[in-house]
Amino acid sequence: MAETARDLDQIDQSILKVLSEDGRITVTELAKLVGLSKTPCQIRLKRLIEDDFIQGFKAKLNPAKMCLEHVTFVEVRLSNTNEDALQAFNQEVSRITEIEQCHMIAGAFDYLLKVRTSDIQSYRRVLGELISGLPNVASTSTHVSMESVVDEIT
Repeated sequence: MAETARDLDQIDQSILKVLSEDGRITVTELAKLVGLSKTPCQIRLKRLIEDDFIQGFKAKLNPAKMCLEHVTFVEVRLSNTNEDALQAFNQEVSRITEIEQCHMIAGAFDYLLKVRTSDIQSYRRVLGELISGLPNVASTSTHVSMESVVDEIT
């Protein structure tokens, strides 16, 4: 059973690449693109899902059409970083729908959040009413994204 990407052969890697570009492709089309017949492709696809290389399929939404073009990155410093404080923050931060990503950081601050809203006023509300009220938040620093240059895992 494969554990890491290093354990995957070229065909498995090709399957993952094709699916990362088009998650709606049919198994028949996928098999053709990676040089397999349908049944062996289905078996590999099932294994890649079971081995957690593929964690799901979802639609890629257009932020402009959704009126969610305003992206900010927020540095968060906690007043306390013991395990209980970290767990409390981790549990609550996942409840804020405007937070697209949350990363614990080793460095000058504790967390980096990617926040997506419709505009600066909406962001200000999220920061003031939600993020600042998270457990153990001591301070925040906001960085507004001017343009997304790379925004995909390939």
